[in-house]
Amino acid sequence: MTAWPPDAQTCLPVDNERATLVGRVFGPEGPCVVTVRDRAVVDISSTFATVRDLAEHEQPAAAVNAAEGRVLGSVADILAATPVEHRTTAGVYLLSPIDLQTVKAAGVTFVVSMVERVIEERCGGNSARAAEMRVQMADLIGGDFDELRPGSAEAARLKEAMVAAGTWSQYLEVGFGPDAEIFTKASPMSTVGTAMDVGIHPGSLWNNPEPEVVLLVSSSGRIVGATLGNDVNLRDFEGRSALLLSKAKDNNASAALGPFIRLFDDTFTLDDVRETVVRLDVRGTDEFILHGTSSMNEISRDPEDLVQQMMGSTHQYPDGAVLFLGTMFAPVQDRGADGQGFTHHLDDVVAISASHFGTLVNRVRTSDVCERWTFGIADLMRSLAARGLL
Repeated sequence: MTAWPPDAQTCLPVDNERATLVGRVFGPEGPCVVTVRDRAVVDISSTFATVRDLAEHEQPAAAVNAAEGRVLGSVADILAATPVEHRTTAGVYLLSPIDLQTVKAAGVTFVVSMVERVIEERCGGNSARAAEMRVQMADLIGGDFDELRPGSAEAARLKEAMVAAGTWSQYLEVGFGPDAEIFTKASPMSTVGTAMDVGIHPGSLWNNPEPEVVLLVSSSGRIVGATLGNDVNLRDFEGRSALLLSKAKDNNASAALGPFIRLFDDTFTLDDVRETVVRLDVRGTDEFILHGTSSMNEISRDPEDLVQQMMGSTHQYPDGAVLFLGTMFAPVQDRGADGQGFTHHLDDVVAISASHFGTLVNRVRTSDVCERWTFGIADLMRSLAARGLL
């Protein structure tokens, strides 16, 4: 299992010597855009003041590889200094690898997670009813939806039949209908990185991690790279009402990304994203262990389609965006009493990994005790201006 804090061997991709990796750190002078070379973290802020600027470049990977910079330390040392309790005023620690991008997420993009959302809805967010409802849903829905294409004539016929039977759901609508669920997960600058705490609302009694691939998208809608993410989810809040989505999804430290963005180049393309297998490991202080996987080749909507639905003639993002692509993983393994399913405990260590990306590792705390988000866009602009980087 992954240690806390994580080490460089765990966090870096298996082929890290070939990968074009970019991220951000906070140093004594302020936030810096960095790349990784020979397991050293190199400041390239003199070339790219922000990750937003980098994503707008015609050839981001080539530009990063050509950029000159100064070594700030090894990946191992900076990882060790990243947990809030390990930081010093003179030290360098990792940040989320994005900055000015809008943080968007696609929901209900896998059949398994779609069914779980319907279960949440039907049991009103009460985890004690989930096991019973899961059996009822299997009988109610039946069939194999894996081959059903969203927005197709077959999907429309299924909807018509289920509406007539009174079994249709808003989650089935975005799972099978023509329009994807794309929502705003968090504000720019609010995400956390690896070796940092993720936040669960203190009022939640039923929640889980959501291991996902996250795309980095330029202002023109061009996908330039990807990373891993944890779209922390409160199943009880959203189950009570879909109108509580913002409260279920957007809390202090509730969106984690990293450890680094892998830019597209000759060694890594969108096709590699389409075939990525994301692994999840949760280790609790109660000795509870949870393992799971999410295979991107089982996604119901292609990543390019999701980006086109997020950004286009009706919706623009001049600073670009990142898009969580969704997960097929909704843990049902009982952690306590039979039928209660999974929920987080404080100090769980969550590791989300994939061979092309490395491992995003976070520790679970409640959002009210996680490090407060105080450094925003205005602070970043002042810091960059003071260093002559704007």
